[in-house]
Amino acid sequence: MATVYGYARVSSRDQNLNRQLDALGAYGVGSANIYADHASDRPRYRELLNVLGDGDVLVVLSIDRLGRNYSEILEEWRRITKELGVAIVVLDMPLLDTRARASGAPDVTNTLIA
Repeated sequence: MATVYGYARVSSRDQNLNRQLDALGAYGVGSANIYADHASDRPRYRELLNVLGDGDVLVVLSIDRLGRNYSEILEEWRRITKELGVAIVVLDMPLLDTRARASGAPDVTNTLIA
């Protein structure tokens, strides 16, 4: 059965995660399945990658939570969707929702991202 996970990140300790955490909670991600980082080395993100499995869903508020620059975001998107078989939902960009591919619809989102 698919599990829904959330990821939130801020670049420094003095920034606040609350807006991201509130959005993930409002979407329905359980607090036990939310991984959050306060630093650029992203230890909780690496933990999350180890628990994600085929058919799971990863929810982020913004696509830039997946990486620090364009290349890293693209690489993480590919890894998560292609290698891990995990759907991604980007809350502030509803077009970036790869769950449609599970219903047999064409994978337009991944094509656009690439």
